[in-house]
Amino acid sequence: MALHYRTCGFVIKKNDTGECGRIFTIFTQNFGKIKVLGRAIRKITSKLKSNIDVVSLSEIEFIQGKVYKTLTDAIILEKFEGIKNNLEKLRIAYKINESIDNLIKGEEKDEKVFSLLKKTYSRLNDLELDSKQLRLLYFYFIWNFFYLLGYKPQLYKCANCQKRLVPGFFYFSPKEGGVVCRICFKDNKEARRINSDVIKTLRIILKREWNILSKLKIPPFSQKLLKDITND
Repeated sequence: MALHYRTCGFVIKKNDTGECGRIFTIFTQNFGKIKVLGRAIRKITSKLKSNIDVVSLSEIEFIQGKVYKTLTDAIILEKFEGIKNNLEKLRIAYKINESIDNLIKGEEKDEKVFSLLKKTYSRLNDLELDSKQLRLLYFYFIWNFFYLLGYKPQLYKCANCQKRLVPGFFYFSPKEGGVVCRICFKDNKEARRINSDVIKTLRIILKREWNILSKLKIPPFSQKLLKDITND
């Protein structure tokens, strides 16, 4: 007799398979990122079709097959209409989902990442955010996501020589794992020049001070620098 497993999770991706099937990538509370096959779920008569979709939180039940986990039940818990009815918010949600799908490879429970995702989705859904705040919310998620995966950037000392940062020119090096000073930059041509606004913003982000972050007035040039090092 097959064992039935039950959990809740955010549906981050879906791919059609066969004539009527669909494979859902779900970041769950109890099992981490999993892929679940919904057999015949694209049929009009499917009872599960309306209870599971991308950018939603569902309670699911599945059994473990030889190749795929097979979906046996689904209950929609949150549709996040505030996200789905706003194109800019939806774009941010898809970027968040893509980041999780790309950076988390195996099935491993991670309650801290699940909690971060849940809080981010709630803010994205419920709050009235302007374009600048939406971008900051994405940065808030992605840098804290990096941190939870074990990639906390060095923002208080030079990541290379470990000397305390002093006012002047700063550079960010993904290779070194944080900010490098002007002297160490000479040996690291891949580092990107940044300013104190970016360092200040990242420090607030990693302290998880969203109320302060959402009210920050960051110049457009500094926003671009933050976007560039995030992409790096």
